[in-house]
Amino acid sequence: MSEKLRVGILGGTGMVGQRFISLLENHPWFEVVTIAASARSAGKTYEEAVGNRWKMTTPMPESVKKIIVMNVNEVEKVAASVDFVFSAVDMSKDEIKAIEEAYAKTETPVVSNNSAHRWTPDVPMVIPEINPEHFEVIASQKKRLGTTRGFIAVKPNCSIQSYAPVLTAWKEFEPYEVVATTYQAISGAGKTFKEWPEMVENVIPYIGGEEEKSEQEPLRIWGHVENGEIVKAQEPKITCQCLRVPVLNGHTAAVFVKFRKQPTKEQLIDRLVNFKGYPQEMKLPSAPKQFIRYMEEDNRPQVQLDVDYENGMGVSVGRIREDSVYDWKFVGLSHNTVRGAAGGAVLCAETLKAKGYIDKK
Repeated sequence: MSEKLRVGILGGTGMVGQRFISLLENHPWFEVVTIAASARSAGKTYEEAVGNRWKMTTPMPESVKKIIVMNVNEVEKVAASVDFVFSAVDMSKDEIKAIEEAYAKTETPVVSNNSAHRWTPDVPMVIPEINPEHFEVIASQKKRLGTTRGFIAVKPNCSIQSYAPVLTAWKEFEPYEVVATTYQAISGAGKTFKEWPEMVENVIPYIGGEEEKSEQEPLRIWGHVENGEIVKAQEPKITCQCLRVPVLNGHTAAVFVKFRKQPTKEQLIDRLVNFKGYPQEMKLPSAPKQFIRYMEEDNRPQVQLDVDYENGMGVSVGRIREDSVYDWKFVGLSHNTVRGAAGGAVLCAETLKAKGYIDKK
């Protein structure tokens, strides 16, 4: 047990914090030793602090129930107890930026689920199968922060996971124009149906800030490192609509694509099922063996049947077909709080450890 890295969860009582805790139960490399939250939770056991707000379908791990929650704002005290932290704090963007930098400056790496630092030029925003080389900018970030070990790394928005990997797999065919509509689960807002009864049998055609993230974040992921910063890609141009739908977990995307080089359907499917990256090559603990699968049935992927594919870390794609206006269209599905949030961040941390960026203090 002592060989495992000691992990802290910042914002551990919220839905994403709970997902981190459930995913890290029995993790071979990481052990949750510290949970930090707001002042009102500090001093209570984790079990008391969460109370009846445990939102996972699996029980709260016994190993965390008696951990005394710390005040997330007592940065030095929290940082002293851990090798690195996951951040899922619920604060304003400016507050998140400040607190994540404060933790990094204590020489504690921060792997964040939050959006606050996604466009900070020297903070890598990574889907490990797609752009692990962006972690190279950490060296520049450390110079800016004046650290030797501390840094911030982030994962992108949950909404893009069901189509950005697919478009990456098709890069050789040069996709240049994309229309995507995402149908997003209520857990993306940190809610359950019990807490949000007005979502039952309802669709809300607006999620604040989501369309801009869905259009712009893939371009940063497809960008390149230049002079210690990430320079975003210019193509493909993406336009997006994001709808909240009455589903608990799972974001579905309906996507239309124009290509400069015309692929066949067989080529498109071949590139998907053979697409793999650093996590698969290194056999990282949370990595899906098959990152993207193609489903031949006309009525798949479906949330109820397919959202937990590869323990929620894989992407399911179906209905690839020619389009009368665009070249090709498809439907993608990903788990928004696993691959799209906590699980994606855990895979980032595993990649950072494997690459030597995170180690014992």
